[in-house]
Amino acid sequence: VQLVESGGGSVQAGGSLRLTCTASGDTSAIAAMAWFRQAPGKKREGVARIRKTTGVTTYADSMKGRFTISQDNVKNTLTLEMNSLTPEDAATYYCASSSRPVVSGMSLLATAAYDDWGQGTQVTVST
Repeated sequence: VQLVESGGGSVQAGGSLRLTCTASGDTSAIAAMAWFRQAPGKKREGVARIRKTTGVTTYADSMKGRFTISQDNVKNTLTLEMNSLTPEDAATYYCASSSRPVVSGMSLLATAAYDDWGQGTQVTVST
């Protein structure tokens, strides 16, 4: 599976951005997709996840209420709507896909649960 993110950019604090990830290749093998982010000097952290067949979503606590993940299984796209952005949200955002709906003993937003990754798109938030 190949993943390509788009939509990153620079926004003022309090603003919004919409990220999109387009999947290609063996997309029928995808069971779940997610967004992660990584700020300089920090570990990559899970943002939100969506199960492909059911549409069930999972969010990191700090993103609940501000970020919305959605999918279009016809277009093979994944979207992340981000609102009320703060400088702490500045990071490189990555799209990821997993062939496993659940990995035993592993968080749904663990990086190790995902097989394929995009190159990332940069989000900058200014005050």
